[in-house]
Parts: sequence; structure tokens; C-alpha cells
Amino acid sequence: MMQNAAVAAKGGVPGLHFPGRGNRVSAGFGVVGKRTAGSNRLWMPDRGFCGGSSRLGSSIGFGVEMARMRSGMEGIFRSREKARYVRVQASGDLESVPSDKPQTKSSGNVLPYVGVACLGAILFGYHLGVVNGALEYLARDLAIVENTVLQGWVVSTLLAGATVGSFTGGALADKFGRTRTFQLDVIPLAVGAFLSATAQDVRTMIIGRLLAGIGIGISSAIVPLYISEISPTEIRGALGSINQLFICIGILMALVAGLPLAGNPLWWRTMFSIAIVPSVLMAVGMAFCPESPRWLFQQGKLLQAETAIKKLYGKEKVTEVMHDLRAGGEGTTESDAGWFDLFGKRYWKVVSVGAALFLFQQLAGINAVVYYSTSVFRSAGIASDVAASALVGASNVFGTAIASSLMDKQGRKSLLITSFSGMAASMLLLSLSFTWKPLAPYSGTLAVVGTVLYVLSFSLGAGPVPALLLPEIFASRIRAKAVALSLGMHWVSNFVIGLYFLSVVNKFGISKVYLGFATVCLLAVLYIAGNVVETKGRSLEEIERALSVAV
Repeated sequence: MMQNAAVAAKGGVPGLHFPGRGNRVSAGFGVVGKRTAGSNRLWMPDRGFCGGSSRLGSSIGFGVEMARMRSGMEGIFRSREKARYVRVQASGDLESVPSDKPQTKSSGNVLPYVGVACLGAILFGYHLGVVNGALEYLARDLAIVENTVLQGWVVSTLLAGATVGSFTGGALADKFGRTRTFQLDVIPLAVGAFLSATAQDVRTMIIGRLLAGIGIGISSAIVPLYISEISPTEIRGALGSINQLFICIGILMALVAGLPLAGNPLWWRTMFSIAIVPSVLMAVGMAFCPESPRWLFQQGKLLQAETAIKKLYGKEKVTEVMHDLRAGGEGTTESDAGWFDLFGKRYWKVVSVGAALFLFQQLAGINAVVYYSTSVFRSAGIASDVAASALVGASNVFGTAIASSLMDKQGRKSLLITSFSGMAASMLLLSLSFTWKPLAPYSGTLAVVGTVLYVLSFSLGAGPVPALLLPEIFASRIRAKAVALSLGMHWVSNFVIGLYFLSVVNKFGISKVYLGFATVCLLAVLYIAGNVVETKGRSLEEIERALSVAV
């Protein structure tokens, strides 16, 4: 998801040379299941439980039976399901599993509510990107031009705040609900933007950035969570990937907002204040959005859950969805899991997959590619920083749009494998373009091609899929906290990479670093092939019900 947190910096780029060229390249700003009749069994790979879900292995028919039978019969059916689970492991093909759940046409429309939630994604991208164009000008205004350490704090404080916010978001969403958490999130987002826009000293600016970081950290957790829980199964992949698309749009908005800076050095204050508008719109919009029916059911608020389902999908879907929630065990008397439960034997395997996906996402080098994109484009004769950032941003948006159309057709797992494979090939091309002498005459062009292909590959899977997949594979009682923990891994790794990246480049050179990123991408392909299961075409209840016998 998150190439968008690349740290902006100016000055010489250590170790970045092109073969056959005498000049050192200078860095600029760089951010920027198909359903058929005939079987009750839900098959899964024998590594499915490790693949990120505690709920992908029993039959759909079993869940329906469980909803109808008395408690005295539960042991009999549980035994039958465990036997089926053994056969499920032998099958190894989740996509071949037919589903016998009856479908009724929905008369509702979730798009307006997804749109309101995506204001949080826009703010996510905007706050990440806004400082890159504004840093030079705010540094002059706040008298920190010569103090690169304080400039670094202005940039990186946002990431520190986001780490705190991502962990906080899960707890808030469990306690107050999804929509109320969105409204609470407006407080740090709007106040942080206001303080940043009106700052007269660097201390106020850093406090504003810290609050904005907490806000986008909460957004990073609750936006994909809310979208996944209200989206119809058949389009959940497309709607889930919209989150990443709107993050990219937010970054492009920040880029466009910075265009007047050259003629008006004080425009940076307006750039920060613009973020207040979507924050207020999100708070107002969420007042009209239904709460997640799954959260309401988990809290025992059945009447409110039925009202939310009617608003989201139409009254004809109420019986079906409520039945699905009961069959899926969403109404269990178990309380929401605590933080320590995530590390217990019952959930650790699925939680570790979520954390690993975000770790691979960051260690694959997206921030490095974006960081160096301006310098790479300059080497090819593209001198405009805005043009370079726009090309990277446009590639990101284009790739994410393609991913949205493929998510429910190709599936999450195949897009992840394709994405990381393309990223590995692009990183290898980038590494060779910097060092291999036979490529010296074409080094600049190849570096640009490698950069654009890398960003396209990233946006096809590694960017949008993790945030979509995690709410799908986590059980209802751990969903909010597990998503928050996984996103916390993202922000922590992002912060650490940003802190030590230049030191590693200084020591080993950019070519070797890119080669290391290519290796990480290949390792990610192997990990995903062995540990991640496909979830397309399955409702959240089917997924949870399927693995419930395995825990």
C-alpha cells in the first residue's frame, strides 16, 4: 500500500552514478470464487492455515447446519467437519470449491459509503505528499534552512505519529465502532493540518505533523477494515483496492497543490490548510453512513445490524446476511480479543502472515525507488521535478486502476505473485543500468523504464492487496487489532528504512542495494506461494467459518 511514505530530501545522492557519465546525479524531491451448486465442501491448500486465515477450511453447509441445530448436536457435526478438513487439505485448491449459499439480488448501494470512507485514504496520501513540495519553502519561513536535522524531523514525525495511530485505530474501532472512529479521527487530522498551516516556529510544525501522523495512522487501519466489512462479496476486491487508488490520488492532489509555490513562497501554508476540508467532510459524511453490520452483530446489537444491512444491501438481503452472520459465528459470545491473544497459538500464524506481507512490501524497496526517481529522470534528460513526480504518480494510479479491475477476476494471491515478480525484474534492471558497462549508452533510459515498470508492478499487487487481504483473513474477534498490528509493522519498518537507508547506500552503493531489494522480492514470491491463500469470491463469514475447525 505504501510507497507513499517516501521521505523527501534534497542534496547529493551518494553512490548514484551512471556508467560512462562523469557527472554525479543530484537527488531532488521524491515522494511522492466462483459459486456453483453441487457440493458443500470448501477446499483449501494444506498450508492454508498458515496462509493468513484462521477460517479457510470447513464447509459452507456445515455453517448452515450449525445455525439450525441444537447445542447437543454440535459435537457430532464438529467431528464431521474435522474429517472434511482433512480432505480439504488434500485438495489444495480453494478456487475449485463450489458454494451452495443461495444468492439474492441486492437493491442497495454501498458506493456512497465507500466514497466517504475513502476521504480518509485521500487524506492519507495528501499528508504524506504535501511536505515534499513545501519543505524548501517552510524551511525558509521557519528559519531552518541550514538545519537539516530539524527538516528531517518535520518529515519523519509524521511516520512516528502514524505508527502510534495505526495501533490506536484498532482498539478504537473495536470499542466505539467503525463510523464513530472515523469521526474521532477527524480531530488529529484537522488539528494537525491547522497547526501545520499556521506554525510560526518549528516546534508547532512538528506537533502539527505528529497529530496529522496519528490521524493517518488511524485512517490506514480503519479505511480498509470498514470497506471490507460493508462490501458485497462479489465486488469486495475491487472496492478494497479503491483504498490504494485514493491514496495515490491524495498524493497527486498534494503535487498539484504545490504548483503555485514558485510564484508564491507562502503558498505552503495554504497547502497544509487544504487538508482540513476533506477532514470535515469525512466527519459529516460518516454521520450518514451505516455502522458495520459485523461489528454490530459482534456487539449483540441485532436490530441495529438489521437496519445497517437494509441500508447497505436492501431489505431483501436482511435474512440472508443475518443468517450468514450467525452461521459464520460472528455472534459468538467470545469477547473481542486482547493484544496478547494475537500472539497466542490460536491466531499467531494468521497474524504473522499479515505482518510479513507489510514487511515484504517495505523491504522490497518502494521508498528507495520513489526517493531516487527524480535523480533517475534527470539522468535521462527530464529535468523537471514536477514532471518526474507526476510520471511516478501517474504510473501508480494507472497500475492501481488495473488492479481494481482484476482483483475479483485474477484473485489476490496471483496478483501478489505477479507484482513481486515484476518488481524483482525491475530492480535487477535498475541495478544493471547503474553498473553494467555494455548498458552505459542506454543507462538513463533503462533506469527510467525500470523505475516506471517497478512502480507499475508495485501498484498491481504489493501496494493494494495487503490492506485488502488482511481484513478478509482475520477472524471477526481479532480483525481490528490484527489489522492495526500489521499496519504498525508497516509504519515501523517504513521509519527504520527511512532512518538507515542513506547510510546503507553510502556503504554499499545504490546498485548493490537495488540488487538486495530484488532478492527480497523473490523471497516474497516464495513466501506468498507457500503461505497465502486465495479469498476471492468468498464472504468474510465463509472464510472465517472455513478455518474455524482448524484452531
